[in-house]
Parts: sequence; structure tokens; C-alpha cells
Amino acid sequence: MTDILGYRAKFGVLGPSTNTTVQPEMDEMRPAGVTNHYSRIIVDNANALSDETFLKGTALIDQGTVDAVRGVMTCAPDYLVMGMSAITFYGGAKGAEQWQSNIEEVAGVKSSIGSVSVVEAFKAIGGIKKVAFLSPYYPVANTEVRNFLSDYGFETVADHPFRAPTWTAIAEITHKQVREVVEQMNDDNVDAILQVGTNLCMARLAGRLEQELNKPVVAINTATYWHALRANGITDKVSGFGRLLEEL
Repeated sequence: MTDILGYRAKFGVLGPSTNTTVQPEMDEMRPAGVTNHYSRIIVDNANALSDETFLKGTALIDQGTVDAVRGVMTCAPDYLVMGMSAITFYGGAKGAEQWQSNIEEVAGVKSSIGSVSVVEAFKAIGGIKKVAFLSPYYPVANTEVRNFLSDYGFETVADHPFRAPTWTAIAEITHKQVREVVEQMNDDNVDAILQVGTNLCMARLAGRLEQELNKPVVAINTATYWHALRANGITDKVSGFGRLLEEL
């Protein structure tokens, strides 16, 4: 028997309970016949006022992920889409591989995680060697992102941590603020702009910036959802989010 609405794929989408961006952004990217079933990783709206408190906060997200996975698996999704990104970069390529393997062992289905999805997006676009990225994180987490990208041969030439004071404050970072940072980081030495941090709203803005700058601008929610669709053989082109979903 086939699910009436999710007749092509049922995705279990996981994100922190404080995240208000992943669910609406990924729902906008959803082709007909694909359904998203959101599961919240229960965390307090922690204050992240330093490198140390940011790491502690993301550790709590990590600890709550397994329960959220078990919860969403009760609706029998075909695949998991991870709507949290910081912890998927920790420990470089090996750390990401182990983290993903652990989650898939619990779930019994495959998954797309932010860090790996970004790498696959860069490969699909092609010609990317030097990257500038922005995040809502603190510098300690940006270091983890740089190290992860380096493991795959991508050089970070500039990065910007917004240092959001709380988890919900990430979703309050404006498009104007994002544009200003992108303009500061972008130059002829940058092959692509990357945004990480899934509660930072940038999916549609990235598509517009890509046209304006005439270079790849990759938002992590777009990359992760694109990766999930393509991993499930769904090749529909979705407009408004940049080349990944429109062409690749």
C-alpha cells in the first residue's frame, strides 16, 4: 500500500524545537507526492553568549536527536532530513560520517545531513575551490565548519559568525544583515558563498543573491533538501531557490 499524499516519498524532517525556519523553508521546496513530517528535538531557548555556551547548547541538541528520530519513525518515513547543521560539522569528515551512521542505525533508514549535503552540492555545481561562509554561530563552531570543508579540499577564504544570543534570535537575523555580510565577504577570490545554520532564513534570498552575484550561493536548508530529493530519485526542478533545485 502507498501513502495517499506521500506516494513518492515520506520524509522525516528533524530540527531543534526552537527552530522556526526549517519547516516552512523545506515545505516550500516540497514537490507533489513528497511529504515532510517534522519532529522537534526538544531544547530550551538557551542563551549562547560565548564559544563555551554555544558548544554546550549544540551538545544538548545532539543528545535530544535520538528521541526525535524515534518519534518521527512511528509514521514510517522513507528517509530522514536533518534540519540541524552545527553538530553535523563537528569532528571533520570522520565525525560527520560517524554521526550520520549512528543516526541511521537508530532509524533504520538513510538520511541527508547538512555538512555532507553541502559537499555534494559543491561537487554538483562544479568549479568550487575557495569558499566564503556565514553562520549564526560563534567562532568555535565556524572553526569546525572550516575544518570540515578543508577535509574535502575546500579552502575557506572568509567567514562570518553572527553570534546570535539565543536559538530563536537566529531567525531574527534580517535579510539586510545577511546581504551586508555577503557583500563584505564576496570578491573575485571567492568561488561560492555558503550559509550554514538552519534557523537562519536564507533559502530564497540565496537564489536571488546567486543571480545578482553571478556565482553559487548555497543555503544549507536548500542543499540538504536537494540532497534528500536526489538521493530518492526525485529530480523535479523547483524554482526560486537557486541552481541546485532549478537545474541540478
